[in-house]
Amino acid sequence: MARGARVVVVGSLNVDATSYVERFPEPGETVTSRTFRTALGGKGANQAVAAHLAGAEVELVARVGDDANAALAFGVLDRLGLATAGVERVRDAPTGVAQITVADSGENTVIVTGGANLALDPAALDAERARLASGALVLSQGELPIATIERLAEHCAALDVRLVVNLAPPVAVSATALAVCDPLVVNEHEARAIGIGEDVAVDAPLEEWRSHAAAAVGRVARSVVVTLGAVGAVGASPEGDWAEPAPEVVAVDTTGAGDCFTGTLAAFLAEGRSLAESMRIAVAAGALAVQARGTVDSYAPRAAVLAAAQLDDEGASPA
Repeated sequence: MARGARVVVVGSLNVDATSYVERFPEPGETVTSRTFRTALGGKGANQAVAAHLAGAEVELVARVGDDANAALAFGVLDRLGLATAGVERVRDAPTGVAQITVADSGENTVIVTGGANLALDPAALDAERARLASGALVLSQGELPIATIERLAEHCAALDVRLVVNLAPPVAVSATALAVCDPLVVNEHEARAIGIGEDVAVDAPLEEWRSHAAAAVGRVARSVVVTLGAVGAVGASPEGDWAEPAPEVVAVDTTGAGDCFTGTLAAFLAEGRSLAESMRIAVAAGALAVQARGTVDSYAPRAAVLAAAQLDDEGASPA
């Protein structure tokens, strides 16, 4: 494969309503927001944008309502140059919404209302089979109905298309569906929820997580990536296992950084890069994203990400 390989993202599309505060409120407490912004969000849309900026040809399959938030979403997707033929309006549900609070520490809390995302059910997915078959790789997330994710795994297995799933949130997808994932991408909390690293301490080093990722290959999924925030990420496949430390940066807003990582990872896997190299690039992309506010607005283009990873378009370190 080559740069610009096709990635089909089957996922959620939300509009993010974000408040920036000094600190999170205690239960029953009211705090004042310093500023507020509305922007495109949802793990599916975020990851689609990240993959697009990383150089992939992206097709987003999603559902929105017939409302003002849908118009906002289409406007952003069009501005960024993403194909929207697979994004359909439904009339009986609003566009999904995420209510986000970001503290001065850079940490965030998120409440998601699925809305029209829930209309992307197995029957709707069946109608997208030709679009799925067109991809070098299919990418999805845990914000869709469980039955949809499981049907997606069935389609990808039958079509022999590589499936990457970011199981966020960690919904109860069947072991049969997880076994198709190559890789399954989870953070440390999601990993523990599905039986990876259940006894690992919160401050455990990368190398300890690396061994647990390796042990999950073939047992949980075809390959596994565990993201560890500011620490970095670990990954494993039948070819080996790797740890990729993150660079030290000052985090301004961590919202959507995991989606940036996953979308970037998928783009470089689709063009034929190894899991180890794709992880290195994705860690660099995530580190750049946390240094700016917002979700998709914080994602850096391909050239900047490769420079941060100290790689070039052919995968070599520049002289």
